[in-house]
Amino acid sequence: MKRRILKKAKVVKAKEAVVFPKTLLIPVANFLNGQLKNLYKRKKDIEKEDPFSQDSRVTDNAAPDTEADEQFGHARTSAIKQQIIRNIIQTRKALSRVKIGKYGICENCGRMIDTDRLMIYPEATICVNCERKREK
Repeated sequence: MKRRILKKAKVVKAKEAVVFPKTLLIPVANFLNGQLKNLYKRKKDIEKEDPFSQDSRVTDNAAPDTEADEQFGHARTSAIKQQIIRNIIQTRKALSRVKIGKYGICENCGRMIDTDRLMIYPEATICVNCERKREK
């Protein structure tokens, strides 16, 4: 009986994730907060550029080329806004992982995320291998 308990304890310890010290994650959190602030600003600016917003809407008697331009502008700003929203969600998710001390650890497999990936994509919450599996 004692032997089984010891084996289970070893397995639990082997699966425990590494937790980074908070002092190490403070610069990361500051950087991500700055990124988040910039994303919110970009979102607000893009919303102002949308031709379908109330203050910049052209009259209903506009020429067909103006209407087409409005449609294209709206589609462009909508796509950019959607991407910014995805980035905001990903950044907030990374910030929450910083708060609990799990930043840099894959949320799928529990392994460390490569530092090169974190340097390029600081809001990454999954490793490259899990990202490849997700894309397939």
